[in-house]
Amino acid sequence: MSQPVAFVTGASAGIGYETAWKLAARGFTVYAGARRVEKMAPLKAHGVNVVALDVTNEDSMTAAIERVIAVHGRVDVLVNNAGYGSFGSLEEVELAEGRRQFDVNLFGLARMTQLVLPGMRAAGRGRIINVSSIGGKMYEPLGAWYHATKFAVEGLSDSLRVELKPHGINVSIIEPAGTQSEWGAISGDSLLATSGRGPYMDQAKVVAAALASTEGSAMSTAATVIADAIVHAATSPRPRTRYPVGKGARAILMLRRLLPDRAFDVVIWNIYKRFPA
Repeated sequence: MSQPVAFVTGASAGIGYETAWKLAARGFTVYAGARRVEKMAPLKAHGVNVVALDVTNEDSMTAAIERVIAVHGRVDVLVNNAGYGSFGSLEEVELAEGRRQFDVNLFGLARMTQLVLPGMRAAGRGRIINVSSIGGKMYEPLGAWYHATKFAVEGLSDSLRVELKPHGINVSIIEPAGTQSEWGAISGDSLLATSGRGPYMDQAKVVAAALASTEGSAMSTAATVIADAIVHAATSPRPRTRYPVGKGARAILMLRRLLPDRAFDVVIWNIYKRFPA
């Protein structure tokens, strides 16, 4: 078999960026897609093919996958990493923004998967790796839309894993905890813009401080560590169905399984109380 072919979405920064070059270093032919093409220029030095990609645009997604198929005839590994977090109270977030969260975090993932599946089925093998979050199992105040999308990614991935098993296609879910990236600061800014004044102001200040703290924090995890988990899912003879990864990920998920809802609510607020409003 020739070099395996991987496509990574959301590759302009953070987890996607690190994953693209790590897969290239492992001998994959890698296509890295994102809207901010200029941010991916350094990846070319690692032999990565850079592609303009908007996962909310049908023509963009179709063209990107058709480009790969035209050259290689297939995609062996799809890493669905594109996503963002838009926080704010449910009362104050516009429905259009909620829909956009689902377009990027869920429907874009689903459409990219649809585009690669015919080739994977024909080959009788393939790997779909969906980047979810521990936020697909737990929750935060003022994060209803974001967490709803990640809960949906978990359910979609579990169903997909069972339906694709007869076709030799593996599905893995990556569940990062807080990651050192621009994600937290961007999410915190959107939260304050939406709910930084008015009835949710006090909560918004605390949650925004917590989100911003993930960038460079000793309590957060380098994106490269998350990328290592994705590489394992892409290369292991027996990939795991789930990869909780990052500082505190397993502990938080264990507490979520063991504690009743109201007790876990207290845990969440005790975590946030550490951050000054």
